[in-house]
Amino acid sequence: MTIFHTRAGRGKPLLLVHGLGATCRSWDTISPALAEARDVIALDLPAHGQSPEEADSGTFDGLARSLDDWLKAENLTGVDMVGSSLGARLVLEMARRGRAGAVVALDPGGFWQGWERTFFNATITASLALVRAVRPALPAITGNVVGRTALMVQLSARPRALDPAFVARELKSLADTRTVGSLVKDLAKGAMQEGPANTSAPVVIGWGRKDRLCLPQQADRAMAAFPKARMHWFEHSGHFPMWDQPEETVKVILDATE
Repeated sequence: MTIFHTRAGRGKPLLLVHGLGATCRSWDTISPALAEARDVIALDLPAHGQSPEEADSGTFDGLARSLDDWLKAENLTGVDMVGSSLGARLVLEMARRGRAGAVVALDPGGFWQGWERTFFNATITASLALVRAVRPALPAITGNVVGRTALMVQLSARPRALDPAFVARELKSLADTRTVGSLVKDLAKGAMQEGPANTSAPVVIGWGRKDRLCLPQQADRAMAAFPKARMHWFEHSGHFPMWDQPEETVKVILDATE
Protein backbone atom coordinates (compact mmCIF):
# COMPACT_ATOMS: atom_id res chain seq x y z
CA MET A 1 0.00 0.00 0.00
CA THR A 2 1.21 3.49 -0.84
CA ILE A 3 -0.11 6.50 1.06
CA PHE A 4 1.74 9.73 0.51
CA HIS A 5 2.56 11.61 3.68
CA THR A 6 4.76 14.36 4.99
CA ARG A 7 6.53 14.50 8.34
CA ALA A 8 7.88 17.54 10.20
CA GLY A 9 8.80 18.52 13.73
CA ARG A 10 9.85 16.33 16.60
CA GLY A 11 8.38 14.83 19.72
CA LYS A 12 5.37 12.59 20.12
CA PRO A 13 3.85 11.63 16.73
CA LEU A 14 0.59 13.29 15.68
CA LEU A 15 -1.32 12.16 12.60
CA LEU A 16 -3.44 14.64 10.61
CA VAL A 17 -6.25 13.27 8.40
CA HIS A 18 -7.85 15.70 5.93
CA GLY A 19 -11.39 15.91 4.63
CA LEU A 20 -13.25 15.12 1.41
CA GLY A 21 -11.42 16.14 -1.76
CA ALA A 22 -8.54 17.68 0.16
CA THR A 23 -4.88 16.80 0.74
CA CYS A 24 -2.29 17.03 3.50
CA ARG A 25 -1.88 20.70 2.54
CA SER A 26 -5.28 21.47 4.08
CA TRP A 27 -3.46 21.63 7.43
CA ASP A 28 -0.98 24.30 6.32
CA THR A 29 -2.74 26.89 8.48
CA ILE A 30 -1.78 25.04 11.68
CA SER A 31 0.83 22.36 10.91
CA PRO A 32 3.87 24.65 11.42
CA ALA A 33 2.64 25.58 14.89
CA LEU A 34 1.90 21.95 15.74
CA ALA A 35 5.34 20.91 14.49
CA GLU A 36 6.97 23.11 17.12
CA ALA A 37 5.73 20.64 19.74
CA ARG A 38 4.96 17.40 17.90
CA ASP A 39 6.21 15.08 15.16
CA VAL A 40 3.47 15.93 12.67
CA ILE A 41 2.51 13.35 10.06
CA ALA A 42 0.04 14.57 7.42
CA LEU A 43 -1.23 12.15 4.80
CA ASP A 44 -3.12 12.15 1.52
CA LEU A 45 -6.00 9.67 1.72
CA PRO A 46 -6.24 7.15 -1.14
CA ALA A 47 -7.35 8.78 -4.42
CA HIS A 48 -6.58 12.21 -2.93
CA GLY A 49 -3.53 14.32 -3.70
CA GLN A 50 -0.49 12.14 -4.36
CA SER A 51 -1.91 8.88 -2.98
CA PRO A 52 -3.10 6.35 -5.59
CA GLU A 53 -6.66 5.13 -5.70
CA GLU A 54 -7.55 1.65 -4.47
CA ALA A 55 -10.51 -0.45 -5.57
CA ASP A 56 -12.70 0.63 -2.64
CA SER A 57 -11.51 4.24 -2.24
CA GLY A 58 -14.90 5.59 -3.29
CA THR A 59 -16.49 4.44 -0.02
CA PHE A 60 -16.04 5.35 3.62
CA ASP A 61 -15.46 1.71 4.55
CA GLY A 62 -12.76 1.50 1.90
CA LEU A 63 -10.93 4.55 3.19
CA ALA A 64 -11.21 3.25 6.77
CA ARG A 65 -9.75 -0.07 5.66
CA SER A 66 -6.88 1.64 3.88
CA LEU A 67 -6.10 3.86 6.85
CA ASP A 68 -6.27 0.94 9.27
CA ASP A 69 -3.93 -1.15 7.09
CA TRP A 70 -1.50 1.76 6.67
CA LEU A 71 -1.34 2.39 10.41
CA LYS A 72 -0.34 -1.22 10.94
CA ALA A 73 2.21 -1.16 8.10
CA GLU A 74 3.82 2.04 9.42
CA ASN A 75 3.77 0.88 13.04
CA LEU A 76 1.54 3.83 13.94
CA THR A 77 -1.33 1.97 15.59
CA GLY A 78 -2.19 3.89 18.76
CA VAL A 79 -0.88 7.21 17.46
CA ASP A 80 -2.64 10.46 18.44
CA MET A 81 -4.87 11.64 15.59
CA VAL A 82 -6.61 14.78 14.40
CA GLY A 83 -9.19 14.69 11.63
CA SER A 84 -11.29 17.22 9.77
CA SER A 85 -14.75 16.50 8.30
CA LEU A 86 -14.46 13.12 6.53
CA GLY A 87 -11.08 12.77 8.21
CA ALA A 88 -12.70 13.48 11.58
CA ARG A 89 -15.10 10.61 11.03
CA LEU A 90 -12.17 8.40 10.06
CA VAL A 91 -10.23 9.15 13.26
CA LEU A 92 -13.37 8.48 15.32
CA GLU A 93 -13.67 5.15 13.51
CA MET A 94 -10.04 4.39 14.33
CA ALA A 95 -10.81 5.21 17.98
CA ARG A 96 -13.82 2.87 17.86
CA ARG A 97 -11.59 0.10 16.50
CA GLY A 98 -8.97 0.69 19.19
CA ARG A 99 -6.39 1.91 16.66
CA ALA A 100 -5.93 5.44 18.01
CA GLY A 101 -4.44 7.20 20.98
CA ALA A 102 -5.89 10.61 21.77
CA VAL A 103 -8.29 11.88 19.10
CA VAL A 104 -9.48 15.32 18.05
CA ALA A 105 -12.35 15.20 15.53
CA LEU A 106 -13.16 18.56 13.94
CA ASP A 107 -16.71 18.82 12.55
CA PRO A 108 -17.02 15.10 11.75
CA GLY A 109 -19.35 13.79 9.08
CA GLY A 110 -21.52 10.76 9.61
CA PHE A 111 -24.05 12.11 12.10
CA TRP A 112 -26.73 13.44 9.74
CA GLN A 113 -30.33 12.20 9.73
CA GLY A 114 -33.40 12.60 7.52
CA TRP A 115 -33.40 15.76 5.44
CA GLU A 116 -29.84 16.53 6.51
CA ARG A 117 -28.65 13.68 4.29
CA THR A 118 -30.37 15.22 1.27
CA PHE A 119 -29.01 18.64 2.20
CA PHE A 120 -25.46 17.31 2.42
CA ASN A 121 -25.72 15.42 -0.87
CA ALA A 122 -27.37 18.24 -2.79
CA THR A 123 -25.17 21.09 -1.57
CA ILE A 124 -21.87 19.26 -2.00
CA THR A 125 -22.86 17.94 -5.44
CA ALA A 126 -23.83 21.44 -6.58
CA SER A 127 -20.65 22.96 -5.16
CA LEU A 128 -18.52 20.32 -6.86
CA ALA A 129 -20.19 20.98 -10.22
CA LEU A 130 -19.63 24.72 -9.84
CA VAL A 131 -15.98 24.39 -8.84
CA ARG A 132 -15.26 22.06 -11.75
CA ALA A 133 -17.00 24.43 -14.15
CA VAL A 134 -14.92 27.44 -13.09
CA ARG A 135 -11.71 25.52 -12.40
CA PRO A 136 -9.53 27.41 -14.94
CA ALA A 137 -10.60 30.72 -13.41
CA LEU A 138 -10.19 29.75 -9.75
CA PRO A 139 -7.11 31.91 -9.07
CA ALA A 140 -8.88 35.00 -10.39
CA ILE A 141 -12.16 34.23 -8.63
CA THR A 142 -10.59 33.47 -5.26
CA GLY A 143 -8.39 36.55 -5.57
CA ASN A 144 -11.53 38.66 -5.43
CA VAL A 145 -13.20 38.98 -2.02
CA VAL A 146 -16.70 38.66 -3.46
CA GLY A 147 -15.80 35.62 -5.53
CA ARG A 148 -13.95 33.97 -2.66
CA THR A 149 -16.88 34.53 -0.34
CA ALA A 150 -19.36 33.11 -2.86
CA LEU A 151 -17.34 29.92 -3.27
CA MET A 152 -16.52 29.45 0.42
CA VAL A 153 -19.62 30.67 2.24
CA GLN A 154 -20.74 27.13 3.14
CA LEU A 155 -17.33 26.12 4.45
CA SER A 156 -15.92 29.16 6.21
CA ALA A 157 -17.31 31.75 8.61
CA ARG A 158 -14.71 34.26 7.43
CA PRO A 159 -13.85 33.72 3.74
CA ARG A 160 -12.50 37.28 3.51
CA ALA A 161 -9.66 36.41 5.88
CA LEU A 162 -8.54 33.29 3.99
CA ASP A 163 -5.48 33.40 1.75
CA PRO A 164 -6.65 33.48 -1.89
CA ALA A 165 -3.94 31.11 -3.12
CA PHE A 166 -4.73 28.64 -0.34
CA VAL A 167 -8.44 28.70 -1.22
CA ALA A 168 -7.72 28.23 -4.93
CA ARG A 169 -5.51 25.23 -4.17
CA GLU A 170 -8.11 23.63 -1.88
CA LEU A 171 -10.89 24.06 -4.43
CA LYS A 172 -8.68 22.75 -7.24
CA SER A 173 -7.99 19.66 -5.13
CA LEU A 174 -11.74 19.15 -4.67
CA ALA A 175 -12.31 19.43 -8.40
CA ASP A 176 -9.47 17.04 -9.22
CA THR A 177 -10.39 14.24 -6.80
CA ARG A 178 -12.07 11.62 -8.94
CA THR A 179 -13.74 9.74 -6.10
CA VAL A 180 -15.55 12.73 -4.57
CA GLY A 181 -18.86 11.97 -6.30
CA SER A 182 -18.97 8.35 -5.21
CA LEU A 183 -17.89 9.26 -1.68
CA VAL A 184 -20.64 11.86 -1.36
CA LYS A 185 -23.28 9.31 -2.40
CA ASP A 186 -21.87 6.70 -0.05
CA LEU A 187 -21.67 9.10 2.89
CA ALA A 188 -25.15 10.51 2.31
CA LYS A 189 -26.83 7.11 2.05
CA GLY A 190 -24.72 5.05 4.45
CA ALA A 191 -25.12 4.29 8.12
CA MET A 192 -24.34 6.82 10.82
CA GLN A 193 -20.95 6.65 12.48
CA GLU A 194 -20.90 4.18 15.36
CA GLY A 195 -19.12 4.47 18.69
CA PRO A 196 -17.98 4.38 21.38
CA ALA A 197 -14.21 4.88 21.45
CA ASN A 198 -12.09 1.91 22.46
CA THR A 199 -9.32 3.99 24.03
CA SER A 200 -8.50 5.34 27.45
CA ALA A 201 -6.94 8.44 25.88
CA PRO A 202 -8.89 11.70 25.50
CA VAL A 203 -11.39 12.11 22.67
CA VAL A 204 -12.38 15.67 21.79
CA ILE A 205 -15.09 16.51 19.29
CA GLY A 206 -14.80 20.07 18.01
CA TRP A 207 -17.60 21.83 16.14
CA GLY A 208 -17.93 25.22 14.51
CA ARG A 209 -21.03 27.06 15.69
CA LYS A 210 -21.39 28.42 12.12
CA ASP A 211 -20.87 25.12 10.29
CA ARG A 212 -23.21 25.14 7.28
CA LEU A 213 -22.29 21.66 6.05
CA CYS A 214 -22.24 19.38 9.11
CA LEU A 215 -24.86 21.31 11.01
CA PRO A 216 -24.25 22.04 14.72
CA GLN A 217 -27.36 20.10 15.73
CA GLN A 218 -25.52 16.93 14.70
CA ALA A 219 -23.06 17.39 17.57
CA ASP A 220 -25.55 15.89 20.05
CA ARG A 221 -25.58 12.65 18.03
CA ALA A 222 -21.80 12.56 17.93
CA MET A 223 -21.66 12.92 21.70
CA ALA A 224 -24.30 10.21 22.12
CA ALA A 225 -22.16 7.83 20.04
CA PHE A 226 -18.99 8.80 21.93
CA PRO A 227 -20.31 9.55 25.42
CA LYS A 228 -16.88 9.86 27.06
CA ALA A 229 -15.73 12.48 24.57
CA ARG A 230 -15.39 16.15 25.44
CA MET A 231 -17.17 18.71 23.26
CA HIS A 232 -15.43 21.91 22.25
CA TRP A 233 -17.38 24.61 20.44
CA PHE A 234 -15.54 26.99 18.10
CA GLU A 235 -17.79 29.99 18.47
CA HIS A 236 -16.63 31.90 15.38
CA SER A 237 -15.87 29.04 13.00
CA GLY A 238 -17.50 27.36 10.07
CA HIS A 239 -16.76 23.81 8.90
CA PHE A 240 -12.98 24.14 9.19
CA PRO A 241 -11.79 25.47 12.57
CA MET A 242 -8.15 25.17 11.48
CA TRP A 243 -8.91 27.79 8.82
CA ASP A 244 -11.24 30.10 10.75
CA GLN A 245 -9.73 29.85 14.24
CA PRO A 246 -6.24 28.41 13.80
CA GLU A 247 -4.73 29.50 17.11
CA GLU A 248 -7.63 28.09 19.12
CA THR A 249 -7.49 24.87 17.09
CA VAL A 250 -3.79 24.40 17.84
CA LYS A 251 -4.47 24.88 21.55
CA VAL A 252 -7.33 22.37 21.55
CA ILE A 253 -5.16 19.79 19.75
CA LEU A 254 -2.10 20.19 21.95
CA ASP A 255 -4.16 20.19 25.15
CA ALA A 256 -5.94 16.99 24.12
CA THR A 257 -2.85 15.13 22.97
CA GLU A 258 -0.19 16.20 25.47
